[in-house]
Amino acid sequence: MRFKGLDLNLLVALDALMAERNLTAAARSINLSQPAMSAAVARLRTYFNDELFTMAGRELIPTPRAEQLAPAVRETLLRVQLSIISWEPFNPARSDRRFRVILSDYVTLVFFEKIVERAAQEAPGVSFEFLPLADDNDDLLRRGDIDLLILPDMFMSNTHPQAKLFDEVHVCVGCRSNEHLSEPLTFDRYMSMGHVAVKFGNIRQPTIEGWYLREHGLKRRVEIVVQGFSMIPPMLVGSKRIGTMPLRLAQHFAKTIPLRIVELPLPLPPFTEAVQWPALHNSDPASLWMREMLVQEASRMGLPQAHVTSRAFLE
Repeated sequence: MRFKGLDLNLLVALDALMAERNLTAAARSINLSQPAMSAAVARLRTYFNDELFTMAGRELIPTPRAEQLAPAVRETLLRVQLSIISWEPFNPARSDRRFRVILSDYVTLVFFEKIVERAAQEAPGVSFEFLPLADDNDDLLRRGDIDLLILPDMFMSNTHPQAKLFDEVHVCVGCRSNEHLSEPLTFDRYMSMGHVAVKFGNIRQPTIEGWYLREHGLKRRVEIVVQGFSMIPPMLVGSKRIGTMPLRLAQHFAKTIPLRIVELPLPLPPFTEAVQWPALHNSDPASLWMREMLVQEASRMGLPQAHVTSRAFLE
């Protein structure tokens, strides 16, 4: 079908090429033969009067014109899918929808496990793909490449809609045998002790306490850097090191690992975990169902134990 001289099927080919950056993989993703995809590329080049892609080995490198076209093409195809193709009411019990979710290991362990369990009861055909924290979250949301992003709301942009899930506080953790934590932890001692710190993504994005220290020109003694909060507790056992992590996750690990949990000597307020989704999915019935479930389960979590003393954590 042509629209003002453009074969609309070529937009599907262009979107696949931008996603895969490989001719063979792009052809496979939309069930075309390689010769047919090559022909589509030639027609795209003719219509847009631009090379669109150059070759570097087997990788397709998009030209500036292709980069410019990609967001609009992706958005157009998503709107067609959500508003025209997916017109039937969403039935969780019969759905085979796969939700692509970016979230931390912390949220996975203390919260999303409940979502998976509930979905298994209400929608046994629904599945999830958990993705690591990325450096281009806004681009992934804009393209509709992910369904949900769960992060502290302070790290989210205002470009896409979001909803609050639950509040949390940070605590300091160490091995139960660490005598330096037998008394209330002072700021000076906190800064001087060896730390296990978390940094996320390829650009090594700091956590909230790391961001706070950096903003105030403070530098702690970091002995180990790990990729997620769940890697902190094993690095503390039998050592004098300490780490900073969300309270609920610390309590989760304290059930099986000899951890001592103490109040954090930094003036960090509670933070809010929120969920964000692509603006294009705002009226998508499946997304609405999942978001409602998230908010419902979050409301059952209650408040974290904020502003308690070190002794209360120990007992």
